[in-house]
Amino acid sequence: MPTTEINADAEFVTLINVFTVEPDRQRELVDVLARATEEVMRHQPGFVSANLHVGLDGTRVANYAQWESAEHFQRMLANPECRQHMAAATAIARAEPALYSVDSVRHA
Repeated sequence: MPTTEINADAEFVTLINVFTVEPDRQRELVDVLARATEEVMRHQPGFVSANLHVGLDGTRVANYAQWESAEHFQRMLANPECRQHMAAATAIARAEPALYSVDSVRHA
C-alpha cells in the first residue's frame, strides 16, 4: 500500500487544505474528514494518501493529501459522492485548499 512520501523527485501532487473551525467543532471536523477519506476518497483513482493534522489551539485542521496527478484530483472534485463529503466538511469549517508540488526537502 502506498504511503505518504515527501520527496522533491516524487511525481505526486499534494493537496494542502487548511480548515478554520471553531474549537468546539474541531473533533467533529476531523471525524467528518476521516470518514470521507476512509469511505470515499481512498477509493478514488489516483489517491495516494491523506493525513490530518490538528492545530494545537483548536482552530485549525490541515489535510495533507497526495494524488498521482492534478488530473486525478480534478476528477475526484467532479465526483458527486466526493462533493457531498466535502460539503459536509465545509458546513463545519472554512476551507482553503490548494495544490502543491514538493520543491525541496531538508533533514537534520
